[in-house]
Amino acid sequence: MTMTEPDVLNPHPPEFERFLYASVGEDRNGYVVTVLSTFARLDLDPWMETAELVRLKRDAAQKRLGTLLARFRDVPTLASDHDSVARDLSQLLPEGPVSGYTTRATSIAADAHPGLSGVIWVVLSIVFVILPMLILAGSGAGK
Repeated sequence: MTMTEPDVLNPHPPEFERFLYASVGEDRNGYVVTVLSTFARLDLDPWMETAELVRLKRDAAQKRLGTLLARFRDVPTLASDHDSVARDLSQLLPEGPVSGYTTRATSIAADAHPGLSGVIWVVLSIVFVILPMLILAGSGAGK
């Protein structure tokens, strides 16, 4: 595999890892919580959210990250310290588009239902191709 081919086993850009695996603090049980876990617990796709943050300018990314961290209640210290944590974490974001992923992730995020057209085509194929075949086979079986 060449360097330009996507990694099939890990399709996410490695440039996001330093940011996503960084700690936001400890939860009430003393376990370290990462940015990736924080986004997932907020029902956000961690890679798409990171791609969106990368797309923003550093100050806007820091502000958005601060807003997200303020919503996160599993790490008690974030209640009063989310802005400084967001400032520190935003420094870990890669600068500029990364591995073509940013464009793909933001276009998927803009599409409310990625892959929905494929599902529609499968259903239509079943209805218009397979179902009539089954009806014809069933009507000939009684003869």
